[in-house]
Amino acid sequence: MGAITDVPGIRVGHQQKTDGGWLTGVTVVLPPPGTVGSVDVRGGGPATHETDALDPTTLVSTVDAVVLTGGSAYGLVSAHGAQRWCEENGRGFGISGGVVPIVPAAAIFDLGRGGDFAARPDAAMGYAATASAAAEMEGHDVGRGNVGAGTGALIGRRQFKGGVGTASVTLDNGVVIGALAVVNALGLPFLLTDANAEPGTERTGAEPQQLNTTLVVVATNAVLDKTECNRTASAAQAGIARALNPSHTLADGDTVFCLATGGITLDRSTEAARQISLITLQSAAADVVRSAILDGVFSAEAVTTPAGEYGAFGSSLR
Repeated sequence: MGAITDVPGIRVGHQQKTDGGWLTGVTVVLPPPGTVGSVDVRGGGPATHETDALDPTTLVSTVDAVVLTGGSAYGLVSAHGAQRWCEENGRGFGISGGVVPIVPAAAIFDLGRGGDFAARPDAAMGYAATASAAAEMEGHDVGRGNVGAGTGALIGRRQFKGGVGTASVTLDNGVVIGALAVVNALGLPFLLTDANAEPGTERTGAEPQQLNTTLVVVATNAVLDKTECNRTASAAQAGIARALNPSHTLADGDTVFCLATGGITLDRSTEAARQISLITLQSAAADVVRSAILDGVFSAEAVTTPAGEYGAFGSSLR
């Protein structure tokens, strides 16, 4: 199945806390300097930071770190810690007097799932997750399941535990595409939904204010510009729809980031070759996202907190 760290230069760090009313954490994807990035936000209830900077029409094309966090909008402050680490290490958009790190972030809703509504990630946790990523070796194993931003993740109307998953694929031309997903979805994997249901009869039983999100980072060693990263992020959203039913709802904050480290040049010898290269890459990205989401669901373990008991999805299939 692989991992996002199969893309050369990509590193991942997790920080989490699970005692004293806590059930939340932070995951940081740290790419090599000069990595180009963009984003596609498809869900109706996103909690994001600095995603406007990733629009193809804006000034800066590179990304210094991507922060995925629990704590809903409160948890976005963890991006400040990642930004501080990047500044201390000279990573960022160069300006007179220093650098301004470009650190987009997105959050899942996990407030109160450990028992304390005020237990949420902060800047110190974001700094620690970034430092943890930086300390990892090339191609390192990535923690899955109840780690980082997946610590408090749930799926299926809070029936089951969600978590962090990852996957990768290598194309014939040597392009590697990896994905990391934090699965905190309103829906369930298609394995448990009724394929014979009539349109409009979705039975997830969503309750008001049960906010959910699937967050994804797609990374590749292909050379892509910012617009191509944006289109790849958009295409990769199909992987969420293939894995979860429903997806992209008003109650989900589904967000996909795309990072291109620029190691391998695609065939752009003709316009037809360019299109085929990009379509192949983007189709593979959607497949890898689906695999990463399912990995996150099946890697998650049951937990019990003062707020409730959250079972493992895999055990429900036995």
